[in-house]
Amino acid sequence: MHLKEKILQAGIREEQVLDTPEALLCYGYDATRQMSQPQLVVLPEDTAQVAAVMSIAQKLQIPVFPRGAGSGMSGGSVPVSNGIVISLTRMKKILEIDLGNLMAVVEPGVITGELQEEVSKHGLLYPPDPASLAFSTIGGNVAENAGGPRAVKYGVTENYVSGLEVVLPDGSIINTGNKCVKSVSGYDLTHLFVGSEGTLGIITKILLRLVPAPAVTSTLLLGFADMEKAALAITNMVRQRIIPSTTEFLDYHSINAIRDSLPFILPEEARTLLLVEVDGDTESVKRESTAIQKLVEPSTVIILTASDQQERDTLWQARRSLSPAIAKIAPDKINEDIAVPRTAIPAILNQIEAIASKVDLPIVCFGHAGDGNIHVNVMLDKSDPLQARMGERAVKEIFAATIELGGTLSGEHGIGNTKAEFFPLEWSPATIAAMQAVKRAFDPQNILNPGKIFPT
Repeated sequence: MHLKEKILQAGIREEQVLDTPEALLCYGYDATRQMSQPQLVVLPEDTAQVAAVMSIAQKLQIPVFPRGAGSGMSGGSVPVSNGIVISLTRMKKILEIDLGNLMAVVEPGVITGELQEEVSKHGLLYPPDPASLAFSTIGGNVAENAGGPRAVKYGVTENYVSGLEVVLPDGSIINTGNKCVKSVSGYDLTHLFVGSEGTLGIITKILLRLVPAPAVTSTLLLGFADMEKAALAITNMVRQRIIPSTTEFLDYHSINAIRDSLPFILPEEARTLLLVEVDGDTESVKRESTAIQKLVEPSTVIILTASDQQERDTLWQARRSLSPAIAKIAPDKINEDIAVPRTAIPAILNQIEAIASKVDLPIVCFGHAGDGNIHVNVMLDKSDPLQARMGERAVKEIFAATIELGGTLSGEHGIGNTKAEFFPLEWSPATIAAMQAVKRAFDPQNILNPGKIFPT
């Protein structure tokens, strides 16, 4: 009996099982532009259907690749071998918003931005805000432990996951966590699954913590002549006990890419920009915003303060349009995310600039200066063999420099298959062996998202 027939016999409807060439093409890639065609695509609508497919896959030893919106930047959902893609986009219900306990219960296919909009109607905030929030799913965010600009103050996805429903590789269903503020009963399985990139189980229900929405937000754009002055400004804010909700930075390549689209004239000497936000009650926001301006004024070349929501949106539009804007620098890019301790930001950027000169390719850096997470974009033409070779060399040297400075290979994109070969740079053989032992315990036949995280 064919695989499709077995899945249909398990109670999944014909229109939920895709096997046309067009469908297999659509579900065979993610934002890395890798392409690997699956054998089948299944669109489950509930946990029982996910469990049924996993049970069949386990018996037949067919690999399964969980997928959200396919917006991942590290190949996490790419079906690297001929198996089944389980797309969770039909499981998209917000099941509960619990105002008494400040919790939300959602299915994995819920769009991040839609959840934020829904809880805001109740005066609440779900803080994680990846740049892809308009289309990325909560399930994908949990699998990758996504962050975003607000991580400097509020933390990342793992800080808001209180419980999960998970289908294991053999089709069994487990529940982890609960709504209790305090819960230390047994192993913390919840946070073992968060960030596991779909290699241990398929998440089918998520219990999320919410917080009261801040009453006021103030947005400032600060321009500096160099990154050292910008980094010192961030350090001084922290020393003054000012923790902005957001501290985004743009290097001079980024600034040049969006300069023409800015609704104001930016001085030529501005080679680093910080987009800083503080939030809270009216008095504290006013006090902190004023303190930041006084603190940075001696070292800035421009200070702009958004006076209303429209001006805030304009400043953020410039930041969020950056990724497509840098496309005019070169036809292709190698997009990586690294993270270093905040104080090491100038050092890593100086090293990246030296690497760019060595390989003769522009490298654009921007990201979340408040938490040391930098998005590194090696700009190149991949059809040119020399540039392609130099691009790969640049990535290797950037990763090596990052680890040397006490950093990590990924702040929020995950490892997937694009960074797997570099994993031993960060972790010792004993540490990797411990992680692989966890993988074997949950998935002894290695059918769930094989080829990810660990070097092959």
